[in-house]
Amino acid sequence: MARIAVIGDVGGHADQLRQVLQELKAGNGQLPPDLTVIQVGDLVDRGPDSLGVLDTVAPLLTGRWVQLAGNHESQYLPGSTVFWPEPLPHRGVETLREWWADGRMQVAAAVTANGDEYLLTHAGLTLAAWQQLGEPASVARAADLLNERPELIWHVGAHARDEEAGPLWAESGAALHEPWMRYEGIVQFGQIHGHSTIVHFGQQRWRCDGRIRQRATADWHARHVRVRVGGRMFIGVDPGHGRTGATSWQPLLLDNAEIHAMPARA
Repeated sequence: MARIAVIGDVGGHADQLRQVLQELKAGNGQLPPDLTVIQVGDLVDRGPDSLGVLDTVAPLLTGRWVQLAGNHESQYLPGSTVFWPEPLPHRGVETLREWWADGRMQVAAAVTANGDEYLLTHAGLTLAAWQQLGEPASVARAADLLNERPELIWHVGAHARDEEAGPLWAESGAALHEPWMRYEGIVQFGQIHGHSTIVHFGQQRWRCDGRIRQRATADWHARHVRVRVGGRMFIGVDPGHGRTGATSWQPLLLDNAEIHAMPARA
């Protein structure tokens, strides 16, 4: 077992990504020998240098870098509709399509860290989506099923705020946390996701109330949120860079960690 660093949404901020990689002692397109990185999607859009982000990640994909797809990547894949008003240049689109076609970009990963199991996706797996998968009890099985790319991964739902949203789109709070909190069965594994958050980090303000707020804690400096759900932990790692970039943020570091379902390589 070794360390895993989970990097949240980058959103076109190449300088922010390079700074974090420097802090992780990654250089010359290589990661330290004891470190694996999982990036949870939304590498592109919003910020000033999406192509710079892709160029930074590209040489790392041949090693211990696990790249997940976000909704902002999905819009550039074949058969999708581009929704972002300032779309990627052709070179960036071709890069993402190559990563998707040859398996360098996947939907999910499964990890164990300090004895706890976590499913990693961009936006989180809702209760309804888990049930559509056949209620897999194993986190590794859940990741495998998602990486087979069933139709549900594209589901947006009603503005991504209901249970019908898939793991590229589900919003924190109403879509992800509340249904799982109402579930009367066993929550089989924890989750780590990006995409959205139940807080406003810049203002250090909560965007939720009720039992979600009662079961949630925030690390305002690292920009992580933890919500206790049925004895498991759901951890949000979206730093909320927006167009200007967060003033401070950190990857989520998991010690004594192991990946159970490594994405296929070309």
